[in-house]
Amino acid sequence: MKYKLGDECFLDIGDNNEIREFTSIHRSSKSCDRTVIGDNNLIMGSCHIAHDCKIGNNNIFANSSLLAGHVIVEDYVHTGGPTVVHQFCHIGSFSFIGGGSVVSQDVPKYMMVSGDRAELRGLNFEGLRRCGFQVTEIKSLRTAYRKIFMPSNTNSMGFDERLSEVEHNEDLGSVPAVCSMLRSIRDSFTENRRGICKFRQWSSS
Repeated sequence: MKYKLGDECFLDIGDNNEIREFTSIHRSSKSCDRTVIGDNNLIMGSCHIAHDCKIGNNNIFANSSLLAGHVIVEDYVHTGGPTVVHQFCHIGSFSFIGGGSVVSQDVPKYMMVSGDRAELRGLNFEGLRRCGFQVTEIKSLRTAYRKIFMPSNTNSMGFDERLSEVEHNEDLGSVPAVCSMLRSIRDSFTENRRGICKFRQWSSS
């Protein structure tokens, strides 16, 4: 819809990508932008990557994974097909999208989502282990996740207050992986972003 006849639009594809049968990848919608696919991605059959998407490295898109325009996928993301991702969503590194999911908001780093509409289901523990995260890092991420999304008393603090508590926690706030997860969550609530996928108020008790 944005394309104007005569515009020169672009698609950049990096090295060592495997793109399987019936996949469609669109160039950018404007000459001032470009669709980008990084390195070492596996894009299985019948996937769709729309205009102006930015795909990082080492991702696996299972069959019939469909990305709308302007979606950003970072690194080491794994989708179970078929999945649908709404335009302008951000999918954080080392996250997992369950098969049959419809993602209409951002997926923060390290997290696992599924459902229609997709909800947070916890951390992507298996993906983190496979990618070499240390046991201590995973334990810190789990503790931070529980404090933010699974408070023992859901009436004690709001979501933003729980984020701040973890950010200022002497132990958790010094762990780079935790800081990266917190920044990914915070960034999803900045202007022109979609917020994060919904989460259920499970109790950790």
